[in-house]
Amino acid sequence: MKTIELNHPLIRHKLAILRDKKTGTKEFREIVSEIAMFLCYEAMKDAKLEDCEIQTPLTTMKTGKLNEDNYAFVPILRAGTGMLDGVISVIPNAKIGHIGMYRDETTFEPVNYFFKVPKDLENREVIILDPMFATGGSAMDAIELIKSKGVKKIKFLSIIAAPEGLERVEAAHPDVQIYCAQIDDHLNEKKYIVPGLGDAGDRIFGTK
Repeated sequence: MKTIELNHPLIRHKLAILRDKKTGTKEFREIVSEIAMFLCYEAMKDAKLEDCEIQTPLTTMKTGKLNEDNYAFVPILRAGTGMLDGVISVIPNAKIGHIGMYRDETTFEPVNYFFKVPKDLENREVIILDPMFATGGSAMDAIELIKSKGVKKIKFLSIIAAPEGLERVEAAHPDVQIYCAQIDDHLNEKKYIVPGLGDAGDRIFGTK
């Protein structure tokens, strides 16, 4: 499936603040969370509601509600946790798993060190979170780990993506829908996204 890129003036405005190297840690965290919420809204457009009947102050009515127990968010550590508050504000009762990866600075490939997910994951729709979608290596590994648990429906939310990584993952996992706030120009020789916003994890946690 072709990656869905959010194209909205408010998103571009928020991204301009994120990209600015003068933006402080507090504001950076808040905007990452806000954009994650927008991405989650977009990703839930195909959500199925369960029929129910409620009592309004005036009458009874038939309507639909989301079964939040059918969903799980899985951030890729550590930067993906910066998106959790935003998506949880949309589906507060979703279960949460974690995938731990770091990038080998010689090969530029991800190294896995932690994987813990909720029970019965195969019965849920899983939404993977990672602010930066660069080479696609972390995304590939995360998707394969989730699929190894028998999950049939997976979505991936990212803030900034590079075309090289998107092409790689779209080809390998055409059944996974990717949502991003913006697709940037390219990867540089160190495999960082250009123009990008730097290291999202360092900026979220104030470690540089």
